[in-house]
Amino acid sequence: MSNADRQHLLVHFEMTTQMVAEQVRGLSPGQLEYKASPDRWSIREVVSHLAVAEPDYWREIQKALKAAPDMNTKKSAATDADILWYGVDRVVHTKTGGGHEKVETYKDLGEALGKFQALRATMIDYVKTTNDDLRGHSFGEYGEVIDCWQWMLEISTHAERHIQQIREIKSDPNFPKK
Repeated sequence: MSNADRQHLLVHFEMTTQMVAEQVRGLSPGQLEYKASPDRWSIREVVSHLAVAEPDYWREIQKALKAAPDMNTKKSAATDADILWYGVDRVVHTKTGGGHEKVETYKDLGEALGKFQALRATMIDYVKTTNDDLRGHSFGEYGEVIDCWQWMLEISTHAERHIQQIREIKSDPNFPKK
């Protein structure tokens, strides 16, 4: 991995890990459970989703990296900028699947946040120390092929997308003041 690629991933992972914690800090139980409508997630459910989904994403990238490098015969279906945009673009809302919609897995925000942060610490340490050729390995678990570096970035931008969702919940006019 190039030094620039390592630094980009590291900064993004550290930023999104910190931002999740900042967005939930000091919220009351009522604020954590508030839903703008019955079909929307609460803030606690968003964090629970991150704690449920990211371990799967981490296992999937580890599996992809065990295969032989193959990006020399493939082209990534997305640019790095496309991956970054995924975290910011909340115009298109998508439904979660693959078991990642089990937002009731963690009823306690502290437990969900702790699981999320512990895995993030593992991933950040990996980014700091790996010699794996993330650009050389493909990842196509969810459809179109991207390289494993892009999948790592997408894990982080997935959290960014949900940070935006938390901000949307907090900006709802009916969001509890306390």
